[in-house]
Amino acid sequence: MKIGVLLSGAGVYDGAEIQEAVLTLLEIERLGYEAVCIGIDAPQHHVVNHLNGAEQSSPRNMLEEAARIARGQIQEIRTVVPADIDALVIPGGFGSAKNFSTWAFDGPNGHIRPDVKLLLVNMYNVGKPIVALCVSPVLLALAFEGMDPAPILTIGSTQVASPYQISGFQEGLQARGMQTQECSIQEICVDTPNRIITAPCYMLEASLPQLQHNIQQALLALQQLLEA
Repeated sequence: MKIGVLLSGAGVYDGAEIQEAVLTLLEIERLGYEAVCIGIDAPQHHVVNHLNGAEQSSPRNMLEEAARIARGQIQEIRTVVPADIDALVIPGGFGSAKNFSTWAFDGPNGHIRPDVKLLLVNMYNVGKPIVALCVSPVLLALAFEGMDPAPILTIGSTQVASPYQISGFQEGLQARGMQTQECSIQEICVDTPNRIITAPCYMLEASLPQLQHNIQQALLALQQLLEA
C-alpha cells in the first residue's frame, strides 16, 4: 500500500517537524508500506532561524525544503489524486499552521490552502484514512467544517505538560464544529466512522522515544483501518 506524507517544509518553526516526519516514514516502512512524500511548489510563509527564533528575509520554497526530508523523492500536490495513495499522513510543525493554513495568525477564523483542502476532502470522500499529527488537526477543522458526523480530534491534553495552550486549540477546533478528545503522549484518537486518526506528538512535552511510540500507535491504528 502507498501512504502519502504531506510535508510543509523542513523545520518545526516554519515547516514540517523533522523528527515527526522521519519517524512517520520509518513506521510506514516498518509496516511494509510505501511512503509517497508530497509537497507544494510555493513559498513558505517565512523563514525562521532555528537557533534563535529570529525571522530571516531570504525566502524558501516548501517543495524544495520538504525534498530535504524526502531525499529528493517527492511529488507536487497538484500531481497527486486519491487513486495514487491509500491513506494520507500529515506530520506536525508550524508549517501546517503557517504554510498550509493561516491558523497561526487567525486561529479558527483562518483559511486553508485550496490545494490542501482539495486533497483532504477528496481523500475523505472516497473513504481513504487521514492521519494528522501534532498541530495538523487544525487543517482537518478548516477543511471539514459542517461534516456530519463531526470529526473527533485530539490536539493533546490539558492535564499534562505542554509548551502550548492546549485549551485554546481545543476551543478553536470546537469553534469549527469539531469534537475534541483529551489524549496524553501515550494515547491517540481514532475516529473510525470518519476514518481519521490524530495523535498529540510534540503538542505535548515528550521524549524522542515517547514521540516514536505515539507515531507508531497512530500508524498501527491506520494499518487496522486499511486491512480491516
